[in-house]
Amino acid sequence: MFIYLVRHGETDWNLQRRIQGSTDIPLNDTGRAQARTTGALLARRQWNGIFASPLSRAMETAEIIAAEVGLPAPQPIAAVVERNYGVAEGRTAEEIDAIYSADVEVPGRESRESVVERVLPALVTLAEEHHGESIIVVAHGGVIAAVLAAVAPDHPHGRIANGSVHSFRHDDGSLTLVDFDDPIEEESERQGGEDFAAQNALARRESTLE
Repeated sequence: MFIYLVRHGETDWNLQRRIQGSTDIPLNDTGRAQARTTGALLARRQWNGIFASPLSRAMETAEIIAAEVGLPAPQPIAAVVERNYGVAEGRTAEEIDAIYSADVEVPGRESRESVVERVLPALVTLAEEHHGESIIVVAHGGVIAAVLAAVAPDHPHGRIANGSVHSFRHDDGSLTLVDFDDPIEEESERQGGEDFAAQNALARRESTLE
């Protein structure tokens, strides 16, 4: 089965380059437009379900995508909430660097290892519950970065943009990265069935990974 991780749309704090973490900041108008664009892209494929972090920026992104792809309302998954950045939340990286030197731990910041320990088992469980299906999970940049570091540590990747899509395959209890910033080829448009929905262009890309 396939899990597609989507980063939520833009917020005002993203625009201001402020660290959000677990702070619940809503989408701005650009973020809503990004969610609609991502939804239109994902509508090229068949989907069996959509899930999201309970933070409003992720949940609203998922609601917009669900409407675009014809799915019911997204289901919340607490385990994929954004990394807690402690006292850094609400500040810019430059502000944090001015207060804490590189060798000082920012108080209250959740470790990447801790993020992986809560997110990865939740995604694997979700995959096992949806065997043979394709699902969307709307999450956060820190969460997606942690998953990538865990399952594809040698795979170089750039910035995880707002509204970007990253595809993973689940086999035998583990996740494998299929495509960072997945383009969702048009030729695999919605024509039904797992054999098709598991998806002609995606299957060809997979063959290069084996």
